[in-house]
Amino acid sequence: MEEKTTKLRLITGKVVSDKMSKTAVVEVLTLKKHKKYKKYYKVSKRFKAHNPDNQYHTGDKVTIQETRPMSKEKRWIIAGKTK
Repeated sequence: MEEKTTKLRLITGKVVSDKMSKTAVVEVLTLKKHKKYKKYYKVSKRFKAHNPDNQYHTGDKVTIQETRPMSKEKRWIIAGKTK
């Protein structure tokens, strides 16, 4: 019998909004390199993550983990707080 190995995607970001019930918006910053000019620039992306007990608030640095879809836009869950 074949065993499936699932690769968990973990991303670190900052909570920018906790106004929704059981949901937090996490902003993730990455650096991309420009093809022509070879210069790095910042790209930000926002993910809606499940915050079950509303324990993470604006300004917290957190790690989010990919999970099954919980709603139309929510496909991540907050795994924990980072330093």
